[in-house]
Amino acid sequence: GVVLKWSEPADAAKPTKQWRLYVFKGKESLEPYHVHRQSGYLLGRERRVCDIPLDHPSCSSQHAALQFRMTEKQQKGPTGETKTTRLVRPYIMDLGSTNGTYVNGSRVDAERYVELLERDVLRFGYSSREYVLLHAESAS
Repeated sequence: GVVLKWSEPADAAKPTKQWRLYVFKGKESLEPYHVHRQSGYLLGRERRVCDIPLDHPSCSSQHAALQFRMTEKQQKGPTGETKTTRLVRPYIMDLGSTNGTYVNGSRVDAERYVELLERDVLRFGYSSREYVLLHAESAS
């Protein structure tokens, strides 16, 4: 068997939006990944355990995890009352890869969740492939 480098946190939740990872290799658009069917996705070269394969040699066998997490945001209403909004948000975590995970060109710290926003661009290792995070309601 393969020892997993990642396990889902207690606040893992299946997303309510239909998120997709659009893949680009140069100017060529590849088949997108629909990433709304489960709460987390493992990315890497090890096809026996990874949900999204990263075939570039600079990518680790278990490179990163895309995790959806339930978050709570408190806001003050117009009459001063506090309202709690619960949202499922996407996060990326580099799993201690050798060549890094990048969000919008900046390398993220290993083993820390980084919140992703709509239209963020992900890169893994030295691969030229870019992964753009969008959802079904995203404006083109």
